[in-house]
Amino acid sequence: MAIERLVSAETETEADRPQGALRPARMSEFIGQTELIERLSITLKAVKQRGEPMEHVLLHGPPGLGKTTLAHVIAAEMGTKVALTSGPALTRGTDLVSALTRLEPGDILFIDEIHRLPVAVEEFIYPALEDCRVDVPVDSGVHARTVQISLKPFTLIGATTRAGLLSSPLRSRFGLVQHMRYYNPDELLAILERSARLLGVECGEGALVTIASRSRGTPRVANRLLRRVRDFAQIRAAGKVTRGVADEALTFEGIDARGLDELDRAYLRAIGNVYSGGPVGLEAIAATMNEDAGTLEDVVEPFLLQNGFVARTRRGRMLTRIAADHLGLRLSLPDEVDADLFSE
Repeated sequence: MAIERLVSAETETEADRPQGALRPARMSEFIGQTELIERLSITLKAVKQRGEPMEHVLLHGPPGLGKTTLAHVIAAEMGTKVALTSGPALTRGTDLVSALTRLEPGDILFIDEIHRLPVAVEEFIYPALEDCRVDVPVDSGVHARTVQISLKPFTLIGATTRAGLLSSPLRSRFGLVQHMRYYNPDELLAILERSARLLGVECGEGALVTIASRSRGTPRVANRLLRRVRDFAQIRAAGKVTRGVADEALTFEGIDARGLDELDRAYLRAIGNVYSGGPVGLEAIAATMNEDAGTLEDVVEPFLLQNGFVARTRRGRMLTRIAADHLGLRLSLPDEVDADLFSE
């Protein structure tokens, strides 16, 4: 079950995007991920000097951090085109063959959520990555025959939010494997300043700082919040975006000072009020909230775990002192969770 959240880092729809895309077009415009950008820049310069296509790249990390954007940036730096698809969309080997045969020399094939590729499709990728060819079966049984199709030199950029689910044979065929981290407040502020300039939004002192502090370390969330603040200011504040207006707009949207939305707080309250702070199993929390356990694990928990609101132990989820203080809950919680409770 998928739910729509304002602070979700899921892919934006076309309606969410402004007339001028907020994505940077060049490496020099990309903000944040400094070490990653430096490594990619060195490789890009080297392969361009040699006249070769870019090495195959695997980008992994939470959603909304710029994996798709980097694919477009690499294509722009190489002067080639990028074809976009996703793991779930490639249901048969012929789907992949069709995508590969349409590529011109040096083009980029970007596969989002590459860990969700079916095994049968994944097997077609191996010879494509190593030898620029695909073997297409044209028969079955003991007399099965295959036809080899030559491909033009290309670059595969894979993106995944679950790197651990990627098979070892596929992972080992990428020349560059890079992790994308969450952004710090200064980086988000720089991104918001650029976005506000492109959107034509004039923001008073401290307004963008307020938005950045509630953006969960994710540029996609930051840009969404900026648009919601812009809309609120246009209707309720004569178009003036000040710190106070930004705070009022985000509070109106249910996003508190720590970036938590109502679903986050409901999750924490379920553990705190119903189960006295835990430990409690995920399924029990889901049943209490009448939510899907997978939704809580994939959508809610990552941010709460990263920021120390919840501890995941062998006996279940536990509320931390930070979460209890933030929600004003009076619970008998240790200042530190016993290390013996943690799973290996």
